[in-house]
Amino acid sequence: MGPRRRVLKNAAAEANQFRLRSAIAFTCVLLALAGLGLWYFRLQVWQHADYATRSEANRIKLRPVVPGRGLILDRKGRVLADNVPAYRIEVTPFEAGKTETWLPELAKVIALTPEDIARFEDERRATRGFKPITLKLRVSEEEAAHFAVDRWRYPGVDLVSYLNRRYPYGDLFSHVIGYVARIDADDLKSLGEGGAALTHIGKTGLERYYEEALRGKVGYEQIETNVDGRPMRQVGHVPATPGADLRLSIDMDLQQAMVTAFGDMDGSAVALDPRTGEVLGMVSLPGYDPNLFVNGISNVDYRTLMDNPSRPMFNRNVLGGGPPGSTVKPLIGLAGLDSGLRRPEDKFFSTGTFYIPGQRRGWRDAHGGAGWTDLRKSISASVNFYYYKLAYDMGIERFDQYMRKYGFGEPTGIDLLGEKPGVVPSPEWKRKRSKEPWYAGETVNAGIGQGYWVATVLQLARGTAAIANGGNLVRPHIVADRRDGYLAPWTPLQQPAPTRITDNPDNLRAVQEGMIGTIHGPGGTGRAMAIGAPYMMAGKTGTAQKISRKGNISFDPHSLPYNLRHQALFVGYAPADNPTIVVAISVEHGGFGGSTAAPIARKIFDAWLLGKMPEPVPSDPKYVRPPLPVAVLPPDVVGAAAATPAATAPAGAAQAPVPPTSPPASARNNQDAGQTR
Repeated sequence: MGPRRRVLKNAAAEANQFRLRSAIAFTCVLLALAGLGLWYFRLQVWQHADYATRSEANRIKLRPVVPGRGLILDRKGRVLADNVPAYRIEVTPFEAGKTETWLPELAKVIALTPEDIARFEDERRATRGFKPITLKLRVSEEEAAHFAVDRWRYPGVDLVSYLNRRYPYGDLFSHVIGYVARIDADDLKSLGEGGAALTHIGKTGLERYYEEALRGKVGYEQIETNVDGRPMRQVGHVPATPGADLRLSIDMDLQQAMVTAFGDMDGSAVALDPRTGEVLGMVSLPGYDPNLFVNGISNVDYRTLMDNPSRPMFNRNVLGGGPPGSTVKPLIGLAGLDSGLRRPEDKFFSTGTFYIPGQRRGWRDAHGGAGWTDLRKSISASVNFYYYKLAYDMGIERFDQYMRKYGFGEPTGIDLLGEKPGVVPSPEWKRKRSKEPWYAGETVNAGIGQGYWVATVLQLARGTAAIANGGNLVRPHIVADRRDGYLAPWTPLQQPAPTRITDNPDNLRAVQEGMIGTIHGPGGTGRAMAIGAPYMMAGKTGTAQKISRKGNISFDPHSLPYNLRHQALFVGYAPADNPTIVVAISVEHGGFGGSTAAPIARKIFDAWLLGKMPEPVPSDPKYVRPPLPVAVLPPDVVGAAAATPAATAPAGAAQAPVPPTSPPASARNNQDAGQTR
């Protein structure tokens, strides 16, 4: 290998090359600096507002503020549904991470049931991960204190204070007030995005009907957090709007008297002020404890309620109904007068059996022939013969027209959801449910409130109120006033104008005299209830059959098995000369209206007019109900419910507890004519 050749350097060329490379590098640096400057300019100037908002959002969190639910009070200001302080555990899944990493440890601090965990997992799968989900409601103070010590161990898990709904009178108002319960997926859909902060919603009764007013509007707090997301301080807020308070027309003392008067019997009753349509008391027996549902009822308790043969969850006043029996006779008699088919003094000879011309089958009176009978006697002695003939002469089309005019076959309009319209017998109604023609015998049955008739106790009370007040068909209503804020005045709720059922005061007076004779007349079917009464009453007893008679054989209701006994009914008002209360009563399996339902009405009248509370009725083995579950409130809730005067407590305040009461109910049924006194 030969010697390496020496390369001579060209200094000028290298210098030129260096200058070129330096210029390129310098240009690149300038371009980079310019780009960086433009980038900073974009961030700091062009998009300053956007990034400032994002930065603020990272520092400031919005915490929803759920408003206090409006209180529900009786007519004297006693709180029937209030709110008590409580704690719940909320979890934000995105921050908390996988449940297996924190849930077992948390369960050692907070008692969690399998139902709590299953409900949480269902909601976690159905909602977005950054929204808080309630893991457990009603955390005790002891559990809350233990969790507060170890709070740092559970990121994304928070202890939240709130107001828990409480019903201090238990089952006494269960079918009137109803209850609130936890929001489900269907509720969230109906509420929209704004309802995500809510945990409870009205499910039944007034809680559901007036849900929007009672709920109020959700507010927000602006909370400053540190880098770990922990709250530091409040920097702003949008206040929540509390729910409206509702004052009912119901009197708690009268409500208790109605329940006590029923004893252990199932049934329903409504008391109205005939002048205004205000509901003074309304019971459906047996009831249930609404506190069981507020934070989720257990499967055992729910099954106990559902399997109870007395159906405590069934609101008989709104959802029930049955043949009205003889209680509808005063209105049928009024229809006969107003239609021109009868005059009050017209008399017909009751042989005890009515025959349709050309037919051999007879429709019998419960107690045989009554002799010469006019309108007043037909009501007071409950003479079926008079109404068999009247319905037959009137014809079913005209009969249907007048009964609908008196409010049957349609909801009364009471402020409770789901009210059933009932059934007024007619060929059109029958055509819709069967292809059979209408028979004259069905018209005769309808004349004594039997056959296809279905009327609710509310409808009977409304129709009787129209007789008592001079012919005005008023709308029954439970809520009398509302106030939107503790310092706001009470505002009466406007009611629709009543409709007239008759323009003939003489006809109406004849019907009223017949109803007075029912109780104070020598042959009245309810005369026993007038003994010792210092005021006059007007009324009508009724007995609706559970089973049809066979041939010419009639059943004594008291000789039948308990489950086949007839429905005992009564409608009436007092004082007869200036009515302030109307009652309609239905007793399931009660037998006769005069011996079972009428004494209950007398006790209700005495409680309202004389302030005399009825004595508890001794238990009858035939009517003893299976035991019902009762919610047991934690001691901290009971203690928190101390002693703000009921009439002055602001919305959201805890109220003094009152011992809960016991329950009552109503029925429906069947067809064919016979005993209906």
